[in-house]
Amino acid sequence: MAEVMAEKGYVATSVADVLRAAKVSRETFYEQFESKEDCFVSALEAAVEVVMASAAAAPPVPGTGLERFDRGLKTLLDAIADQPELSRLFMIEVYAAGPRALERRAALQKRWAQLLDRAFGRRTAADRFANEAIVAATSTLVTSRLAGGDIKGIRALRRPLVELARRVHGA
Repeated sequence: MAEVMAEKGYVATSVADVLRAAKVSRETFYEQFESKEDCFVSALEAAVEVVMASAAAAPPVPGTGLERFDRGLKTLLDAIADQPELSRLFMIEVYAAGPRALERRAALQKRWAQLLDRAFGRRTAADRFANEAIVAATSTLVTSRLAGGDIKGIRALRRPLVELARRVHGA
């Protein structure tokens, strides 16, 4: 589904397009998925697993919260840049895919913010909000570059986002 949507977008992608790309019958498709939205959410889950696997494979980084953030951010940005079709699912096409997909995306962003809470040792509501804002800024900046096909620009976000986190956390 990711490959088809990279070409056509979620709205213009039909189940028939997915069937052709996957070389499966309609019957097989509907044995696995209830709908196009259900297929999308499954593809989204697969995309997230690719990114999470990249993050999990990275060696733990000792050091300050900012150093851990820097390493995690590099891993995330590299995973997004290395898998642009899958990344489009989570960053762009999700907005057209319906409420289930948006709920899943929001839950994943909250999870990233909680990882920042732990990395920076933050406990207050204001600290948690700051980390949500860092995640939101990262998401918005990455999405705009991904939509424009600026893969190099995705990786170039690392330094300014680390600087933002340093300023926010006084690290």
